[in-house]
This record gives sequence, C-alpha cells and structure tokens, in this order.
Amino acid sequence: QVQLVESGGGLVQTGGSLRLSCVVSGSINLFPNMAWYRRAPGKFHERVAGITIGGTTDYVGSAKGRFTISRDNAKNAVYLQMNNLKPDDTAVYYCNSNLAEWSWGQGTQVTVSS
Repeated sequence: QVQLVESGGGLVQTGGSLRLSCVVSGSINLFPNMAWYRRAPGKFHERVAGITIGGTTDYVGSAKGRFTISRDNAKNAVYLQMNNLKPDDTAVYYCNSNLAEWSWGQGTQVTVSS
C-alpha cells in the first residue's frame, strides 16, 4: 500500500502564501509523475498542478502564475508553493500520482479569508 501525508495548510488572509508538503511512502517502485488536487465543500477533486519525474510542470486555471509545484525525488516528496491566495482557493488539498491511482490521504486544509 501507498501512504500519502500532506501538511502545511492553514488559515491565511487574501494575498497570503502557504507552502504545502506531501510525502509518499509504501510500496512504490518509482516515484511517478505527481500532482496536487483540491476539494472544496460540495465539489469533486480538482487537479491543480502536476509535475513529471523529470520536473516538467503544468498548472490548471487560476493556479497559473500563483502556484509553483516542485518535487524531491530522493525524499519521495512533492511541494506546492501558493502565493497571492484568494478565497476561492479555500479547500482541502491533496497530493496523488498524476493518475490519482492511490487512495487519498487526509489532505491539508487551506482556508483563505477575505
């Protein structure tokens, strides 16, 4: 089994920043292409950003220009630097493989106040 542990969330004001971390452990042979997702109340998981094994990144929608995804392959860790946060960014944030193939972790709550 694979375990996903996210951390770094919190309560910030509009315009603030947070850095999320995710550590992957368990039965994986290769730390694959990874992504960050978020789930707002009453909504489905939404993919926010992705990063390949080689470090190529992509961002979805409003994350472009504000969020930066990175990874440390030696630590099986992936990070999400979030700047200029907005109330619409309020959600529980999760990491997973780019195919979302693993069971979701507990996530980390991000709340942005207006």
